[in-house]
Amino acid sequence: MRASLLAAALVAVPNIAISGQEDVYTLYRSSLVDPKLRVHVATFDTSGGRDYNAENCLLAARLFVRQPGAKTVFWCEPGRFRETK
Repeated sequence: MRASLLAAALVAVPNIAISGQEDVYTLYRSSLVDPKLRVHVATFDTSGGRDYNAENCLLAARLFVRQPGAKTVFWCEPGRFRETK
């Protein structure tokens, strides 16, 4: 069960398309209550730049997914928090 959740979450973490000069990445998670809801977890906007922020966001997503009993999906998107895509 845990392995299937991890596999599903890693598939759900999209390949991040790099567009423009945006250096900020935001970590989101799904909601168990409302599947359409995107919950803001963290924003990565360090001076380390686009690649640094993207790598740290993806690392955080993978670590959250690996928590025992994790039932939500985590993913990263370029840019600051948005309620809808």
